[in-house]
Amino acid sequence: MSRRLDVEEIDRQLGDLPGWSGGPDALSREASFPDFPAAIRAVDEIAVVAEAMDHHPDIDIRWRTLRITVSTHSAGGVTQLDIELAYRVDEAVAHHGGQ
Repeated sequence: MSRRLDVEEIDRQLGDLPGWSGGPDALSREASFPDFPAAIRAVDEIAVVAEAMDHHPDIDIRWRTLRITVSTHSAGGVTQLDIELAYRVDEAVAHHGGQ
């Protein structure tokens, strides 16, 4: 099982993840896209990445805005796996024109 990160570790790593916020329980960010289809394409790419990592975020879709939340439920909070997934989410967001 992955080790839960402490507040200092999370804060340090969030410095390299603009747009992400949170604490020991979960990390989240919002991303806006040019249109609804672009948002859905980003969700599709995030789904493929998440499946490959066997680590699945919570995604809330509101028209062209996504809210993504990551947490390692088995560890009871944020682990390094969530940080890695956050980077991959950012790549998918950027790839589909998200901000």
